[in-house]
Amino acid sequence: MQNLILASSSPRRKELLENLHLTFEVSSSDVDESFNPELAPGEIVMELSSRKAKAVSKKYPGSYVIGADTVVVLDGTILGKPQDKAEAFSMLRALAGRTHAVYTGVSIIAPGKDNNFYVKTDVVFWELTDDEINAYINTGEPFDKAGAYGIQGQGSVLVKEITGDYFSVVGLPVSRTVRELRNLEFEIPI
Repeated sequence: MQNLILASSSPRRKELLENLHLTFEVSSSDVDESFNPELAPGEIVMELSSRKAKAVSKKYPGSYVIGADTVVVLDGTILGKPQDKAEAFSMLRALAGRTHAVYTGVSIIAPGKDNNFYVKTDVVFWELTDDEINAYINTGEPFDKAGAYGIQGQGSVLVKEITGDYFSVVGLPVSRTVRELRNLEFEIPI
C-alpha cells in the first residue's frame, strides 16, 4: 500500500487534501525557513518546500511526501506572516487597490524520485479604508498567513479578482499536485 504524508501543519493544506478523500498522515517539519533573498520567488518556495519534504521523508522512507510553501510578493518584496497588528495593517495597506503575486512551491518525494514545481497566481485587492483593514485585523485571521490575509476565510472580502489557481493562494495547487502525484505513480481514485 502506498503511504502519503503531508509535510505541513497547515490546516488549510490538510483540508484541501481531505477534500480529495485521500488517506494521508500529517507530519510537520521544523526546518530552517530562512532563504537567500537573491533567489527568485519561485526558487524560494521550491527550496523551502523541498527542505520540508526531505526532512519528513527521512522519517517515512518509501512513502510519498508532499512539502509546500507559499509567499506573497508585492513589488519584488516578500511579505511574510505579520508579527503584530501594526505589521498586518502595513501589509494590508500596501496591498490595497493593487495586484500582488502569490507563489506556492510544492515538492513531492516518492520512492526513488522526486518532483518540484511552483505555481504563481496574481491577486488584485479592492481599495480598502483604514476601518475595513482594522475590522479584518480584529478578526485575528491575518496573523498566521503570508501577506496578512486568507483568501479562503474572511479575507475573501478584500479580493477583487485573481488570475491563476485559487487553491495555490490557499496554500496547495490541488489540480497540479494531483497530476504530479499521478506522474510519480501514486494511485489517486478520482
